[in-house]
Amino acid sequence: MNIAVNTRLLIQNRLEGIGWFTYEALKRITTQHPEHHFYFIFDREYDPEFIFSDNITPIIQYPHARHPVLYYTWFEIAIPKLFERIKPDLFLSPDGFLSLKTPVRSMAVFHDLNFEHYPQDIPYWTRRFYRKYFPKYAAKAVRIATVSEFSKSDIVKQYKVSPDKIDVVYDGANDAYHPLTQLEKQNIRNEFSSGLPYFIFIGSLHPRKNLVNLFRAFDLFKKSNPSDIKLLIVGAKKWWTHDIDVAFNRMIYSNDVIFTGRLDVNELAGVLGSALALTYVSYFEGFGIPIVEAFRCGVPVITSNVTSMPEVAGDASLLVDPFDPESIAEALYKAYQYMSIREELIIRGRRRMNMFSWQQTADRLWESIEKAAKS
Repeated sequence: MNIAVNTRLLIQNRLEGIGWFTYEALKRITTQHPEHHFYFIFDREYDPEFIFSDNITPIIQYPHARHPVLYYTWFEIAIPKLFERIKPDLFLSPDGFLSLKTPVRSMAVFHDLNFEHYPQDIPYWTRRFYRKYFPKYAAKAVRIATVSEFSKSDIVKQYKVSPDKIDVVYDGANDAYHPLTQLEKQNIRNEFSSGLPYFIFIGSLHPRKNLVNLFRAFDLFKKSNPSDIKLLIVGAKKWWTHDIDVAFNRMIYSNDVIFTGRLDVNELAGVLGSALALTYVSYFEGFGIPIVEAFRCGVPVITSNVTSMPEVAGDASLLVDPFDPESIAEALYKAYQYMSIREELIIRGRRRMNMFSWQQTADRLWESIEKAAKS
């Protein structure tokens, strides 16, 4: 079988949620299935690191698809012309975008439908494109994979897709995430937080990550619990908005918030593994990879009681109302004050982490690909 794959989100040193899914799943699938051939289609120069095995042919197909007009140009003009030349049996798109103007059997991975629920969080032309075309992609796909039962239900409800057409594959976590020694933790705290303990947030600084209420909650926590605790914010400010900026500037304890910017995987594993707790209080997620990363590091998790997060976290987290800063602040207090709670969450997280691995992701995605090929 010749499988064309949309790999435009495989960008060196810039992998985020969908990019990591693409990297980890395809690295395993391509090496484990040498009997099949894969065309990796990039929209820019690629790093040879992403060519995992000899059964991959990389193709650079311009233009860079990073704007709604260029999305359309790439998927509806460039990709059909390319497919006429390479004649793939299946098109796999890990970021959900498909080409409506090609007869090639197509399979999409939908990670979440945040733009249907919170369109105001996305730039105007981007959300218009998503809301116009993703229902069409759902109809076009012979098979859809997604990363949680929540997202599967959401796709069924929003796009009237049969649940029999959708496979849940779950996300995983990198092997770099593991528990650290006390000495390692202290060395990392010395580097990032002047040796002081901290809560940590990890992710793109996007409105749905709920930094506004996290900042408010941290202020409430610090007012009620005078301490030297810091809040470490890890991620690029690509989506930083006016509302986030206002919330930060109104903080009483803004000097206790530390912005690291983007970190590489090993640095990220270190700062997460040295945290007092992960504060992952988004108001919408299709999965929430940092939750599993924290489990692997032996770090307590505070996360939201909405969308996919209770499904991923199970009984191994403090669940909060993401729309209520006092609820978040109360969880911060519990994670800070009670060693028994922290230890119990770590034990439960260690049990739960085995439910999620990139090898399982790859295996389930391959099973879905095989179903798509037979559709």
